[in-house]
Amino acid sequence: MTTIVDYGAGNLRSVENTLAELGVEYEVTNRPEVVSQARRLILPGVGHFGQMMRAMDRLGLRAPILEKIQSGAPFLGICVGLQCLFSGSEESPESVGLSIFPGVVKRFVGPARVPHMGWDSLERVANCRLLEGLADGTFAYFAHSFYVPVMEATAAACTYLEPHTAVLERGNVFGVQFHAEKSGQVGLRVMKNFLTL
Repeated sequence: MTTIVDYGAGNLRSVENTLAELGVEYEVTNRPEVVSQARRLILPGVGHFGQMMRAMDRLGLRAPILEKIQSGAPFLGICVGLQCLFSGSEESPESVGLSIFPGVVKRFVGPARVPHMGWDSLERVANCRLLEGLADGTFAYFAHSFYVPVMEATAAACTYLEPHTAVLERGNVFGVQFHAEKSGQVGLRVMKNFLTL
């Protein structure tokens, strides 16, 4: 069973539709005790870093999510769900992330339009199980104003104003800055790769 974490926002319906299309059994929950029993977790994210972290704390979801990650259960964070894996974000300096990775999520600054919105290419920088079966330079759909700089766990990057993490992978922890649930056949393959780990 795949468990989608519902903290009160996010592209839940789109993620559900993607899993249904893949014929996967799933559940949606905001209950800590259900998260604690999950075999694998998907954390969709849309909106504001601070609001997400406050909602997760209010619902008591922080501890069971961290426990599942530390136990080795596969975890996929989408968009802000990737960003919350870090210590903090310039979007909400007072908010503390899950701190699986050190560092702060940055705001795009430069002459191009912000948010970074639309289809853009993925450039592999390391072995990437989520992109297995997809060509380098494959396009995915992005919608974000904040980004994770390229770092040790970056498996694929995207360049918009500057290179940043598009796919993160370390052990059982995965994240995609793009919206896999809105990226057509590419997104379906990414989700299938995660679900068959």
